[in-house]
Amino acid sequence: MKLILKIFPRVFLINLSIFFQPLLSIIFKGSKFTDPINGKKYSHFLSYGYNKLRPNALCPGTLSLERHRLLWLYLNSNSKIENQKLKVLHVAPEQVFFKKFKKFNSWTYTTTDLNSPLADVKANLCNLPFKDECFDLILCNHVLEHIVDDIKAMEEIYRVLKPKGKAIIQVPLNKKKKISYENYDITDPKERSFHFGQYDHVRIYGMDFFERLSSVGFKYEKVDFTSTLTDEEIIKYGLIKGELIPVGWK
Repeated sequence: MKLILKIFPRVFLINLSIFFQPLLSIIFKGSKFTDPINGKKYSHFLSYGYNKLRPNALCPGTLSLERHRLLWLYLNSNSKIENQKLKVLHVAPEQVFFKKFKKFNSWTYTTTDLNSPLADVKANLCNLPFKDECFDLILCNHVLEHIVDDIKAMEEIYRVLKPKGKAIIQVPLNKKKKISYENYDITDPKERSFHFGQYDHVRIYGMDFFERLSSVGFKYEKVDFTSTLTDEEIIKYGLIKGELIPVGWK
């Protein structure tokens, strides 16, 4: 898995996964694990990761990871998210959500990314081509750890978010670290993978991530949605117990 992720470009893997997805759902059909995003059951989830493989992380049918399944459960925890009238911006849209969100008739759904074939608007997150305060909900899932000037990216997310709007900004977060770790002197891809968990990450976020959100104006909440689930549900959905969902709002 690590070799595939390093050899093939992201755009190619996205297109390839779309083709093979139905076949994988059949091959791994079972009853032990459930992907809440499509409701289907599987015999097992696959291991996934760059520096260290995580067991039961990747759903073979939807290609969702723990963070995607956690986000889906959170979005639907109070009311059906698809019934809410929202103007939504999805940064670096994931395939697992793209088709689903496109079908939400109550949403005005816009996707943005520099390279993804799923992006409606090709743009840099540090310089978004949108007017101030125009989105009710912004989804930004594991993007900021790739961006050197993450504060500028946060400022742009805050700028285009409506007052009382919500931004869900997930990042790889090490709760044991108080201070985020960066070292731009490390340039070798293997060394960067060792230090940052992935060769193309520029930092490991510590709990000061929330201070960074606050510094650009966000009020925030550290949502531990797994605390509302049983241990059996956490295993069934293939989640990481205690993983936090950073939620910011104006």
